[in-house]
Amino acid sequence: MSAAPVEWLDSWDRPVGAARVAAAFVARWGTAPDGVWSAPGRVNVIGEHTDYNGGLCLPMALPHRTYVALRRRDDDVVRLASAQESAAGLITLDLAEVGPGTVTGWAAYVAGVAWSLREAGHPVHGFDAVVDSCVPYGAGLSSSAALESAVAVALDDVHELGLAASDAGRARLAEICIRAENEIAGAATGGMDQSASLRCRAGHALLLDTRDGSTRHIPLDLATHGLALLVIDTRAEHQLADGQYASRRAVCEAAADTLGVTTLREVTDLDAALARLGAAPDADTVARRVRHVVTEIARVEQVVALLDADAVDQLGAVLSTAHASLRDDYEVSCPELDLAVDAAVRAGALGGRMVGGGFGGSAIALVRLEDAEPVAAAVAQAFADAGWSAPAFLVAQAADPAGRD
Repeated sequence: MSAAPVEWLDSWDRPVGAARVAAAFVARWGTAPDGVWSAPGRVNVIGEHTDYNGGLCLPMALPHRTYVALRRRDDDVVRLASAQESAAGLITLDLAEVGPGTVTGWAAYVAGVAWSLREAGHPVHGFDAVVDSCVPYGAGLSSSAALESAVAVALDDVHELGLAASDAGRARLAEICIRAENEIAGAATGGMDQSASLRCRAGHALLLDTRDGSTRHIPLDLATHGLALLVIDTRAEHQLADGQYASRRAVCEAAADTLGVTTLREVTDLDAALARLGAAPDADTVARRVRHVVTEIARVEQVVALLDADAVDQLGAVLSTAHASLRDDYEVSCPELDLAVDAAVRAGALGGRMVGGGFGGSAIALVRLEDAEPVAAAVAQAFADAGWSAPAFLVAQAADPAGRD
């Protein structure tokens, strides 16, 4: 039997991506856009489901980006087209009529940003836009946040709002994108993805404290240690708007209320907290959710300490512990994610875990540089043996944040 093929998901050089989407804009409307802007997807090194609990997380921006060619209008008309959603054709909206429940599909992430900027008091008008992207869709690598962030910096630029010129302004843009996703797209996500896309720095992971929005850029150059972070897109489609993510968030918020704290970040004595939750309905489930969040925040601190100590080779064990917690306590893994992690570790990975919201999407594995291709081949073979669709792979490299191209 022949070996299963291995598919690598390449990113585009930024000039290539910008030229692609600009050409598509001209083909659509016969004139050049005001400019092209792009924003990265992200992969989270550690800190899953902590962002909406006031916790810590450690994402990094990927070189895979979403590109938006945009031209400002002086009315409220919004016209949208996407290379990834070509079957939908041209979408036309009236910005004055955008609100919760009024826009569906991918256009909600675009129109929602304009709506959210207006809600924040910024004088935003209509626009024409074309979107193209090499961020893997449905892979849990924040294709939605990349789209929102690219649109945000584009609208900021053409309306001369000046928010993208500073980190404080980018933090505000992240909040605007989060509101768009929560209220217009209807996904109850936290703020890690948008913050990563707008505030990361090349060569660094972003230590984000979601309690106060503060950040610290942590140098992350795995290659100098002979290591790489292999991302495995399981092709088990990742969905956040199906209720599972929102239900986890609701459980955490209810538990925090029971414990008398604002968020689970304030839990300092886990055993005492779990004892107090023992009388709650579905006590075992609630306890496991809380245990994951509190221990995951501690794992972020552990990883940062390892990076500060240059003990990068010890990260793998922490990743594997995080996967077990996500699988068993938070229950957001799935057979494809579990197989990806298990097969990678059997093939020599130092550790691995699922990333993103869960219920599909991607996993990561810390591997030695020379093992990246053999580990990918082993995972691909494991999927083939299971009779599942072939996964795809990329090697994560900490890239630039959203900006003009």
